[in-house]
Amino acid sequence: MNERMKELVELLNRYATEYYTSDNPSVSDSEYDRLYRELVELEIAYPEQVLPDSPTHRVGGKILDGFKKYSHQYPLYSLQDAFSREELDAFDARVRKELDDVTYICELKIDGLSISLTYEQGIFAAGATRGDGSVGENITENLKRVKDIPLSLSEKIDITVRGECYMPRDSFNQVNLARQENGEPEFANPRNAAAGTLRQLDTAVVAKRNLATFLYQEASPSTRDSQEKVLNHLEQLGFVVNPRRLLAHSMDEVWEFIQEVGQERDQLPYDIDGVVIKVNDLTGQEQLGFTVKAPKWAVAYKFPAEEKEAKLLSVDWTVGRTGVVTPTANLTPVQLAGTTVSRATLHNVDYIAEKDIRKDDTVIVYKAGDIIPAVLRVVESKRVSEEKLGIPTNCPSCESKLLHFEDEVALRCINPQCPAQIKEGLIHFASRDAMNISGLGPSIVEKLFAANLVKDVADIYRLTVEDFLVLDGIKEKSAQKLYQAIQASKENSAEKLLFGLGIRHVGSKASQLLLQHFHSIESLAQANPEEVASIESLGNVIAQSLQSYFETEGAKILLSELKELGVNLDYKGQVVAVDAALSGLTVVLTGKLERLTRSEAKSKLENLGAKVTGSVSKKTDLVVAGAEAGSKLQKAQELGIEIRDEAWLEGL
Repeated sequence: MNERMKELVELLNRYATEYYTSDNPSVSDSEYDRLYRELVELEIAYPEQVLPDSPTHRVGGKILDGFKKYSHQYPLYSLQDAFSREELDAFDARVRKELDDVTYICELKIDGLSISLTYEQGIFAAGATRGDGSVGENITENLKRVKDIPLSLSEKIDITVRGECYMPRDSFNQVNLARQENGEPEFANPRNAAAGTLRQLDTAVVAKRNLATFLYQEASPSTRDSQEKVLNHLEQLGFVVNPRRLLAHSMDEVWEFIQEVGQERDQLPYDIDGVVIKVNDLTGQEQLGFTVKAPKWAVAYKFPAEEKEAKLLSVDWTVGRTGVVTPTANLTPVQLAGTTVSRATLHNVDYIAEKDIRKDDTVIVYKAGDIIPAVLRVVESKRVSEEKLGIPTNCPSCESKLLHFEDEVALRCINPQCPAQIKEGLIHFASRDAMNISGLGPSIVEKLFAANLVKDVADIYRLTVEDFLVLDGIKEKSAQKLYQAIQASKENSAEKLLFGLGIRHVGSKASQLLLQHFHSIESLAQANPEEVASIESLGNVIAQSLQSYFETEGAKILLSELKELGVNLDYKGQVVAVDAALSGLTVVLTGKLERLTRSEAKSKLENLGAKVTGSVSKKTDLVVAGAEAGSKLQKAQELGIEIRDEAWLEGL
């Protein structure tokens, strides 16, 4: 009976691919339904024989407890943005400085949610959100309900792919109509709707909302040598790949494509917010490499944002955790990119002067990067007052004199005891990307600070359950949870703590790289700037900032207190010994391995100190080749690169 079930699964998955991916069904809906009912009956009779890629998994009805964390084997980087032809030309100049012959592939930037899909022997095994690029959320069950994601591939391979999950405009309109009829608030835009749907705990809701995908990247090492071939291979495997793309040989061709797509944008059945331009050659991508946050071989051109007029009512000045005082405009409400906007950033005092923004002006508002509302310019023909905006001379939080340094555009409060800076620093310390203290959000921090229970981050670890109970609205159960979350955060790996300290220029990625190198915050505090600056993707700015921070008496006292309070200062991630067998070598895996999986081989190489990359170049030190190795092995032989086999790797 299992053979018939297997036959039905293969048939139904093929028919689904023809329908959802190729738009070329070979059987009628009634025939599909007949075969589907037969499979359901067999699975009811023989539940122990249900196959992992059965299309019945697409049916909703399962209620999830929540989403577990998912550690990405291959990091998901964000993209550098460009907003003008000049910025694209600058990107092109940087690329051509490193590469001789450059072609670009241009792909539409879908306005959805980034996803990662992992297949084992061609069967869908796991799906996750991007998260912070290193850790996302496991949403496998929900992604099984996205009908154009294949549950099995045309090849029985291990592969991880990346793409975008989105809600088509027709689906968005149907979803909002249903919510309107049910008296529920409507989604602001398709992207919010897609994100909200993928975070549903009821898989039946996901199944009904008709999400869709476009895949665009092989995240695991590819045997292709160009992005164009990667896209073609993804199509062959059964994924949906956006057909609207261009292989361009110059930035003039890229720009012409961007203009064409911009004119088509409103007629597309899905939302886009730009065009992604990538170096087509994968060896060239590898040669260019990455910054801490983004690949150097790609850029995302963002379309100009929607603009609306609004009346400036007043300006609020707020102090951030680094002492920067930022102006925010209060406006008459306007609809912008699907949301109601009544506040917008004015950036800084230099920006106000440059744009000559005055009291009661009518201004043009837009969403910078389609996210943050900002004031673009003044409508001078509607000016009603010549009175200039009042610029504060004293900190709105602590009344200290504000400074406007020559090399900065911002006003800055340099009082280390400024209450606003301390509060913002505490909020940052407890945030998800830093120490991730669940429940300790801005409102609780405000209450703790007002009650004089915390003055710095070390005080967080002195809090007791009784301290929380004196706060308004905090009951015993909530107090216990907050206390337990704080205690649990003591065990975090030290890169979380380093980022949480809020040292200028030291972000989460830089914190990870620093702790991988120095192994503890105490060692990092003693390091010389030259060693810090020598770490790939870092540099002098970060090195000097760290030195300035750790030399202060306050930092020395804080680290000592945190250590006494039991907060971990050591790196708990993978540390590679300097004298590891393959330390510093660039290695490429190719061909089919017989005993190790691709991920096991990659993990072993990395544990031995190697940097594992996806394509062979002059920078490659070693190639580990399995059976049926193709173009990569040939190229390695042509370049005279050392070649080893699986048995050699197992013996290390």
